[in-house]
Amino acid sequence: MNIHTTLAVVTVVAAVLMVAAILLQARGASLGAGFGSSGELFTTRRGTDKSLYEATIMLAVVFVGTLLANLLIP
Repeated sequence: MNIHTTLAVVTVVAAVLMVAAILLQARGASLGAGFGSSGELFTTRRGTDKSLYEATIMLAVVFVGTLLANLLIP
């Protein structure tokens, strides 16, 4: 398996996980808002919300990094 195939697999996995992480986040509410609790509009991210938010950022960095690496490696 060459480097381009490995980068392509990592890119696809990062993309799928990033989409899942984005869909799990409720806009303007905490994670519990999907289960019927009323969320406040402006809250601080804590616990699971914060972890999911940071994981989304890291997945985006991995996604962009693998795309750039695939373009730059001959």
